[in-house]
Amino acid sequence: MSIDSWDDLRIALAVARSGTVSAAAEALGVHHATVIRRIDGLEAQLGVKLFQRHPRGYALTEAGQAMLKVAGEADERFAQLASRIAGGGDRIEGELVVTSLPDLSDVVMPRLIRLMRQHPGLRLNYVTDVRLFRLDAGEAHVAIRAGSQPTEPDYVVRSMGAVRQAIYAAPAYLAAHGTVTDIDGHPLALPGPQARNAPLMVWLRGRIRPDQAVITANDDAAREAAIRAGLAIGPLSPSRAEGLIEVMALPEWDSRLWLVTHVDLHRTPKVQAAVAALRGD
Repeated sequence: MSIDSWDDLRIALAVARSGTVSAAAEALGVHHATVIRRIDGLEAQLGVKLFQRHPRGYALTEAGQAMLKVAGEADERFAQLASRIAGGGDRIEGELVVTSLPDLSDVVMPRLIRLMRQHPGLRLNYVTDVRLFRLDAGEAHVAIRAGSQPTEPDYVVRSMGAVRQAIYAAPAYLAAHGTVTDIDGHPLALPGPQARNAPLMVWLRGRIRPDQAVITANDDAAREAAIRAGLAIGPLSPSRAEGLIEVMALPEWDSRLWLVTHVDLHRTPKVQAAVAALRGD
């Protein structure tokens, strides 16, 4: 039996992903009654129940699980196609999606700003997240990753250099505690679990006691505030360290950066221009 409309599957997919009719309706920009009617119609057309209704929302049946797999794959392919079409033109314009880590904006944004000044038709979507975006599914044109060199098949990887890492202290902290000669015994303001594989955090493992981490935060501003208040010492990006004093820095703390693109989009003018700008070419 054929399905009359992709919209029906798209609505079912939204319900499957969100778990409730109201959340799916909000995501799709339609009335919740429309979602219910289209789900009922799709189930009637297929002759199976895709969802079990309960007070907390909609749960997938076995048939619904099969629908989620097939419809989800189709949705990814549509997104990939749209991204390739958007990135495949000869002109350097339109949406450019760049994903990066949250604490790299001071390195990345000046380069992207220069690129946008050179090409006013570009619209930048700069997304910071610790998760690895799927370039093969069209989630981004360029991904900036840190650490070991990515090895996914069909990805083109270029070096973007390295980011120097250092530990800073406030003048008031040094006045109260003296010169910092090693890390032992000092209270620390550290990034959260998203940075656990960063070279500095790997180096710290086994070298500090758990009670030394007096603040852990994935927000740079929170750690900066604690360091400036003299409550702790800790790593910060250089753009946040004005007025603070660098007390420790080791070459093995430096974090390698990588520019990652998908092989299908790597040679398009827009992606080539973005890669060149981010490399500082």
